[in-house]
Amino acid sequence: MGEVVALTLVLELGPVLTALMMAGRNSTGIASEIGSMVVSEQVDAMRALGTDPLRKLVIPRLFATVVTLPLLTILADFCGMAGGYLVSYFTVRLTTEEYWTSAYQSLTFQDVTQGLLKPFIFAILISLVGCYQGLHTTGGTEGVGRATTQAMVVASVLIVVVDFFITKFLIAIGFY
Repeated sequence: MGEVVALTLVLELGPVLTALMMAGRNSTGIASEIGSMVVSEQVDAMRALGTDPLRKLVIPRLFATVVTLPLLTILADFCGMAGGYLVSYFTVRLTTEEYWTSAYQSLTFQDVTQGLLKPFIFAILISLVGCYQGLHTTGGTEGVGRATTQAMVVASVLIVVVDFFITKFLIAIGFY
């Protein structure tokens, strides 16, 4: 039981579900914030003053997302394994030692590495999609709403598609 929970959480569910939740929160927030700045011509004012909007708006958000998503993924993995422990303890009557020993022994260095590689890539996607949608906002406040919705949809689809290709690539090189 611990083996199944640990492997599914660390390899797939932890990184993907955390990234999808973060896309819903961050990508949409970034798109709406930057979109509002574009609509109110604040980004044009930055350019007029000689400031690069990419340096001031995109890079900090990219850096923050790249730092926080792997940390949130680790937290989600731990919470998921703790939930798996509670379920296995009360339904299957596994002891604490049996569950955590099987969970710990089932994870290899490659599993943990893959489970932490994906959030870095997903973080880049989430922040860049949000920034792109925000910087290309047109049409006033309605455009901000559209940009926010598009950021969520595009980021979510990209996360699932990129996860598939990362997994396929890692299988092809024998890392899986």
